Parts: sequence; C-alpha cells; structure tokens
Amino acid sequence: MAESWGKVTDGLGSDLHLELTGPGGVRASLTRALREAIRTGRLVPGTRLPAYRSLAVDLGVARNTVAEAYAELVAEGWLTARRGAGTRVAPGAVPPRPAAPRAPTRPSLAARPTFDLHPGAPDASSFPRAAWLTSSRRALTNAPSSAFGVNDPRGRVELRRVLTEYLARARGVRADPERVVICSGFAHGLRLLAEVLVEAARDGGPPREVPPHGGFGDTGRASAWGRVADAVPDVLTGGARGRDGGLTVAVESYGLGFHRTILGRAGIRGVPLPVDEHGARVAELAAVDARAVLLTPAHQYPTGGPLHPERRAAVIDWARHTDGLVIEDDYDGEFRYDRQPVGAVQGLDPAHVVYVGSVSKSLSPAVRLGWLVLPDALVDAVLAVKGERELWVSVPDQLVLADLIESGAYDRHVRRMRQRYRRRRDQLVALLAERAPHIAVTGIAAGLHAVLELPPGTERTIVQAAAWQGLAVDGLSPYRHPDAPMPPQDGLVVGYGTPPDHTFAGALDALCRALPSAG
Repeated sequence: MAESWGKVTDGLGSDLHLELTGPGGVRASLTRALREAIRTGRLVPGTRLPAYRSLAVDLGVARNTVAEAYAELVAEGWLTARRGAGTRVAPGAVPPRPAAPRAPTRPSLAARPTFDLHPGAPDASSFPRAAWLTSSRRALTNAPSSAFGVNDPRGRVELRRVLTEYLARARGVRADPERVVICSGFAHGLRLLAEVLVEAARDGGPPREVPPHGGFGDTGRASAWGRVADAVPDVLTGGARGRDGGLTVAVESYGLGFHRTILGRAGIRGVPLPVDEHGARVAELAAVDARAVLLTPAHQYPTGGPLHPERRAAVIDWARHTDGLVIEDDYDGEFRYDRQPVGAVQGLDPAHVVYVGSVSKSLSPAVRLGWLVLPDALVDAVLAVKGERELWVSVPDQLVLADLIESGAYDRHVRRMRQRYRRRRDQLVALLAERAPHIAVTGIAAGLHAVLELPPGTERTIVQAAAWQGLAVDGLSPYRHPDAPMPPQDGLVVGYGTPPDHTFAGALDALCRALPSAG
C-alpha cells in the first residue's frame, strides 16, 4: 500500500535541484547529474545529500533508483555513506580550486580603528538576546494567522496599543493607537513626513510621476490624496513655503546631517535655527521664515542640553498662532542621569506636534522599528504616502517588540542600560578631570555622548591625532549647518555608549593621549 503523503513529507530532507537529461535511462541520468554537481563544486565536500525517499519523491523516481545511483557514486569515491551520518560528498572528491586573486582591500576597511567613540550608537554587545528570544517565542506562538498575511500600513495593533501606553507613561505622550504609524526608524518616518509636506504643498494635487517612497508602486496614492487634501493643516498646503516660494523647514543649526539630507532630497530647504545651552532659539522662528520646525528637545543633538521649559511653551505658541508643525525627534529621551525626566513636547499640544521615536538607541539600530505619533489631521496623509499595506517593517519584529514592552522586559533593559551608560559617563568625566582638566565637558546630563570643548582652530588636528592613536571620534564641525549664523565651535563629540565594556578603558586612554595639553 502506498505511503500517505503526510508520512512521506515528515521524512523529507533538504532540497536538491537536479536535471535528469541525456542517454541511458533515469538511473544513469541521476548518477551523471550528481557527479557533475560534485565535480563543478555545486555540492561541496561534506554536503549531506537527501535521503533516498526524499530525493525520490522530489524527482518522481523510484526509491531504489536513488539508492543505486548513490551506491555507484560511493564506489567511485564521489560519496561516502555511514550509518547515522547519511550520505555525503566525499572530502577528496574534487581537488581544491586555486584561490582566486584577492581584490584590493578598501582603505576604509584596512584602516579600521582599534577603538570607536563615534556617537549615535548603543553598545551592540548589550542587546538583550535572551529577552528578545523569549518574546519571539511567545509572540509568534500567540500571533493570529492574519499577522502573516497582508497587514495594515499603520502597523500591528498589538504594538501600537502597547506603545501608546508606554509612551504615555514614560514620555508624557498623548496618543491613541489610531494615531500611531509604525515605521522602520527615524529616517523612514522623516521621509514619510517630507513627502507629505511636498505633495500637499502642491495644493492637494496628485503625486509626481516618480516611483513613490523608495521605488515601490502604490495604486492607491493618487486617490488617497484626493481624500485627504481638504483635511490637512495649512502648513501642509503651501504654508511651509518661504518668501522665495521654496518649501522650507527650520532645523537646528547644530544637528544630524541626515535630517538635512532627507529633507533636501525631498526638495525641502532646511534653514538653520540657532542653538545655545538652552536648546534651539525658537523665538527666531519668525525670522527664518518657516512654518515647520524639526527639533531634538529632550537632548539637543549634539550639544546636549534639553529645550528650556519657556522655549517649549514658546514653540507651541508659535505653532498655534501660525498653524505651524513641530517635528519632535525624541533623541536619547530615555537616557537621563542628573536631571528630572523631560517629557515630550508633543504632550503640550498633540494637534501641532509629530512625535518620532525608535529603538535604535534603546535596543539596537539593527532592529528597524520606529513610530510616528501624529495629529489627527495627518494620519490619512501619512498613510497615503506609506501605501495601502505594510511594505517596510517586519511584522514578526513588531509582534516581538510589543511583547517585549508588555512583559516589562523592555523597561528592565532600559533601566539596566541607563545605569551602565551613567557609569561610563562618570568614568569619562573622572578621567578627563585627572588627565585633561583644562578641557570643558558639556551635554552630559543625558544621552550617550559628551561634547569636549577645544581651543579654536585645533579640532581637525586633534581628530587626526586620535586616528593615529587608533581611535575613531567625531569633531563638532560636521554637525554644523553650512548656513548657520553662529560662528563655528571647535570640539569633539565623544560617544561613550558605542564601545563594548572590554575596550572602553583603552578607548578613553587613547582619547586622553590625543587631547591638547594645557596652555
């Protein structure tokens, strides 16, 4: 009696593509195809071949045909067969190929530094692998089958629900799951917002005839714009244009260059807003002629200070009086040490602030998950540019993060890392006080980096000196907006979150050796 298909499939092994052609019947064709696959290196020595029954089912031949072909190749020395180990390609079946000429090593890889104090990254060795694995098992076990089909472009409701609760508790964000849109990180979220600004500034007209949002088509975008054109604030229907007719968004005069890059690629000019020890000088928004502003109010990047409470209130007043839009990058919002937590600006006026967050610092930049908390009027517009289904963010990862937060493991990890980064910061400050007391250190009440103030005209030399010590570290000048009205400042931006624990002391020693002496 023939075996049932269920019993057959239980024993199937790995797939093996073979073409049975040529003279001599099926067994000869199979033997010849296997021999050629080994000879050409497609089956390398040590590769385990499928069991007789598995390969017979795949090829539609008799089990004995496979057994006879294997036996012939064992006799010829192409294969080995041992009980319990299966049938494998023999170690000496094919002479080793001569090594191909090595391509020249790229200088950037050849000169990889010994120590890395670049800012903007957490300690990769501290990723909570065990907690992530536990949440993965639980989330995937409990996930409905619908999670593995076509998904809502807002993101999985499980994640949006727990994010709403977490952000309200930890960051003072006012939201509901319907106003949360999951994205693949801050850069993705900003690209979505930039496209909304650009498309809606065309007075609600249909999108440009270009591949939308990264090159993937979306048949519903043009009709979606027709539905939302009348619902968005004035800032999205031409109000963000400057006096010269160009689309403008105010950005901090010292900030992340990729903010300006993303805006620029969308056709938006980022105009600089001065910053000082109290954050962005938002009183000057009227002077820079913009009706949208991008801020890092929790921990100004890279100078390090939080936006002063009076300025937080002032930027909300500005947004209300001009129908402006505040884009809040909650950079390092979860890592504070010597001050009370600073809540999100979004909590002051959810109708005029887009809150953007991610797990790139709290977990890892390799986990491509972020979120937008949107005003009601922007939800449909953002979904119109994102598309009618989820194309950008792994749904299983969304479910895992939802479980990680809901179980409390995410909070525990953040608290643990907050203490670890605080110890590192204290170690940095103490060593500088001992070996370079003439160097002022700022921006250390929160975040994962510190700014070291340098004498004028010395930044480039000191960055090069650090490189000679095997240390990668950023100068302050690359973060300055090219049109910033403020005079340039010399400094180093030292990321103490980046290196693993076992290299941190060596990195600090290399840093101190590179710094200028007093006087």
